[in-house]
Amino acid sequence: MERAFSSEIESLKLGDGQTFHGEGILAVTKALLQSGVSYVGGYQGAPVSHLLDVMVQARDYMDELGVHVEACTNEASAAAMLGASINYPVRGAVTWKSIVGTNVASDALSYLSSAGVLGGALIIAGEDYGEGASVALERTHAIALKSSLWMLDPRPNLPTIVRMVEKGFELSEASSSPVIVDLRIRACHAQGQFATRANRAAAMSKRHRGASAGFNYDRLAHPPAIFRQERLKAEVRLPAARRFIAEHRLNEAFGGDLGEVGVIVQGGLYNNLQRALQLLDLADPFGTSRVPILALNVVTPLVPEEIVGFCAGKRAVLVLEEGQPEFIEQDIATTLRRNDAQAKLHGKDLMPMTGEYSAELMVRGLQKFLAQHQPGLDVGGGAQWLSKVADTRRQASALLAGLPPRPPNFCVGCPERPVFAALKLAERETGRPHISGDIGCHAFATFEPFSMGNSILGYGMSLASAAGVGPMMAQRPLAVMGDGGFWHNGLLSGVASNLLNKGDAVLVVMKNGYASATGTQELISSPPKEARDASGRSAAHADHTIENALAGVGVTWVKTVHTYDVAEMKKTLTEALTAEPKGLKVIVAEGECQLERQRRAKPETAQRLSAGGRVVRVKYGVDEDTCTGDHSCIRLSGCPTLTVKDNPDPLRKDPVATVIEGCVGCGLCGENAHAATLCPSFYRAEVIQNPTLWDRAVHNLRKAFVPA
Repeated sequence: MERAFSSEIESLKLGDGQTFHGEGILAVTKALLQSGVSYVGGYQGAPVSHLLDVMVQARDYMDELGVHVEACTNEASAAAMLGASINYPVRGAVTWKSIVGTNVASDALSYLSSAGVLGGALIIAGEDYGEGASVALERTHAIALKSSLWMLDPRPNLPTIVRMVEKGFELSEASSSPVIVDLRIRACHAQGQFATRANRAAAMSKRHRGASAGFNYDRLAHPPAIFRQERLKAEVRLPAARRFIAEHRLNEAFGGDLGEVGVIVQGGLYNNLQRALQLLDLADPFGTSRVPILALNVVTPLVPEEIVGFCAGKRAVLVLEEGQPEFIEQDIATTLRRNDAQAKLHGKDLMPMTGEYSAELMVRGLQKFLAQHQPGLDVGGGAQWLSKVADTRRQASALLAGLPPRPPNFCVGCPERPVFAALKLAERETGRPHISGDIGCHAFATFEPFSMGNSILGYGMSLASAAGVGPMMAQRPLAVMGDGGFWHNGLLSGVASNLLNKGDAVLVVMKNGYASATGTQELISSPPKEARDASGRSAAHADHTIENALAGVGVTWVKTVHTYDVAEMKKTLTEALTAEPKGLKVIVAEGECQLERQRRAKPETAQRLSAGGRVVRVKYGVDEDTCTGDHSCIRLSGCPTLTVKDNPDPLRKDPVATVIEGCVGCGLCGENAHAATLCPSFYRAEVIQNPTLWDRAVHNLRKAFVPA
């Protein structure tokens, strides 16, 4: 991990009465330490990556507190860490990305929730639902309900988030149940402050070791103990959780003078609700609302007495809950029916069934709700604001009408782009195979100019997803995964399964050296920095390489190719797709993540320059007199720095290709031109800073022969 979190680490050390300034996920990290956590684990993923990244870099301080920190190979191994809290009164927390991580961890979570816990067990899940989502649009709520995990959805301000983390441990211990703290993207990145408390060293930790627990069969999630455990969930743990939630007022009720109506809202949506009420002239900028609000910082379990009490005397209540099915609305409807409460319940009848609830959508829903149940209320400000929003959209649409769509793309110089350029060239000879995609940076190949990939079914699952279609294809299928996905799941679910079933497929493993899409965390196969050369190639190093792992499970056809060598990559792909005999063929496409390479190289270059050292920088360009304007090079690359400009020749109309500033000198454009036998318009130049006397002499000699 190249990013340094030195300032964030210092903020974790704040004591009693000091003030923390920062973003939500770092406030969670501080709250864990204030709560006396004994162990922390997890698998990185936006928007919660910083939690583990900061703790990993703060190992020295974590050691002082006795906190064990573990970067897990996947979410299942992280969830299994919480087993420490089953038999011992120790607090533990694990973290991962929303529904995809919870899905991977769900087996361990089922057994954990069945056995119950002595020490507080917290799962910090970064909810990735809505317009900014990068995964399938599902919510963690469903798994919380399935496994009887209590779930917090705190209001997006730092004091509330910190309190919910601390109370989450207490709730877990009071009800002997694991607790999920569900943090939306905006909550994780919300900036704010809160008054800190001193960090607590746990009574039992790696600094204060204890004796192992005695055997207790009731602590095992195994028959016949599980039958009693299921009853405990419903008859003991659930009532205990509800009592704790009510007694400690984890949910918050806000009064208002419009007492005949009310809004019940997930805590994470509270800020958007307040903004919507302001636009309707029903709230002030400081959060005082005319409409009574029940903010559910705990979305499961709900407390029936709180729901009935809030709805008492009201003509109607609106439930604001993102996504579907409408779990909260159904739960509230059942509670009101059982208690013969007369308030009319609204929710998905007035709000969209799917998608993120923006302030605009809430304004529209609240308008409909109030028109039915407060018909004389003046909310004209909302209509005026909506009209301005519509006008802005129309103006933007008119201004942008001539611009082509701009989908996401690989970073400039990304080592994975050349692989797909080579695959496009190989397809001319082999035909296009069925391509199973995967989670990771390489998923950008599904966009133009490559448009490659027939499925994406999970992290490290690409080879496994080719198993069903492969036997039905006339051509050998191809799967792509990153080195992060390979260690997360791909080696077992994909490679081992393929070998067991004598499958026939091609697997391309993008060996860029890091879990790049989650923040460039190191992997078991990450080579040490000193093992990288200037181009990003790694020398042979130690054990635990991907190649050794493949050989260890029995893969006999393995070839490692430097990604920027497009011609060699094309040749290897063609061979893998056509070679006999049948069987798994693996190409390890090696090329260091360009972001990490630049983060390492730029400081080194700056240091050499400041010391007066010689620095050579490679630049690529296009000879505009040679360029034909065909633009095949762009269609093979898609690099943002390879674009077009007006043709300087007044007799030619087609724009010519050009390389703009921002080029990192990876050489892909030239490699593509060579491998595809395109026009010879690309040139390579070396820019020398702090030249030596020899450099100057050679330059002067060349000037004598090359006309200006």
